[in-house]
Amino acid sequence: MSRPATAAPALSGREVQVLELLARGATYDAIARRLHLSPHTVDTYLRRIRSKTGATNRVQLALFAFSHGHGLPPAS
Repeated sequence: MSRPATAAPALSGREVQVLELLARGATYDAIARRLHLSPHTVDTYLRRIRSKTGATNRVQLALFAFSHGHGLPPAS
């Protein structure tokens, strides 16, 4: 039995950036350096994303990202 389709939660532009980097395997520190944020701020963004998506860990966040078109490598 399949689940009913639900709309993807609205993520801010910065949340999408953080999610995409996480899905590509970046650590909190690497995300922070890349986006000129503190690791604490990255953690805050990821907690907000988990809250919006229902994800409970990094793997679920990455799966969410890939299933919603985020985190894929740029086309060559």
